[in-house]
Amino acid sequence: MSWEDRLNIAIDAALARSFPVGGESHVSTLVAGTPGYLDHEYYQTNRLSEKSDVYSFGVVLLEIITNKPVIDQTREKPHIAEWVKFMLTRGDINNVMDPKLQGVYDSGSAWKALELAMTCVYPSSLERPNMSHVVHELKECLISENKRTRLKRHQRIKFSRH
Repeated sequence: MSWEDRLNIAIDAALARSFPVGGESHVSTLVAGTPGYLDHEYYQTNRLSEKSDVYSFGVVLLEIITNKPVIDQTREKPHIAEWVKFMLTRGDINNVMDPKLQGVYDSGSAWKALELAMTCVYPSSLERPNMSHVVHELKECLISENKRTRLKRHQRIKFSRH
């Protein structure tokens, strides 16, 4: 699956979560869900909000980017968000990106998507973006990737004529 395909999937998923349901700002419930995807604040408050969705989406986005499981006890940092943060502090984007992409992606787009995912998983919900901002930023990533692929196609056509 290409970087462009992954960005399109992420945009579709983000759009699905960017509209409030029933006009409520939060939902009170018992803590339940798949480990690794739930907002840390949810465990403390038992309240789901748009920012809880943003956190969960950030985790999914990291999965899409890295093709790694959310929890992996064999990693130095078992949770994907902590592992990516650890790798990025070293400036190591190549080992964060899914190796199946074989480096075929716009590095600016990849960095932007990773930075976006990391803002989505901030521990404090106040520091997380809203979903409409996430959608906007992902579309910007897709535009960058599309420019790269158009340029490559143009170069191939230009060189094949000579």
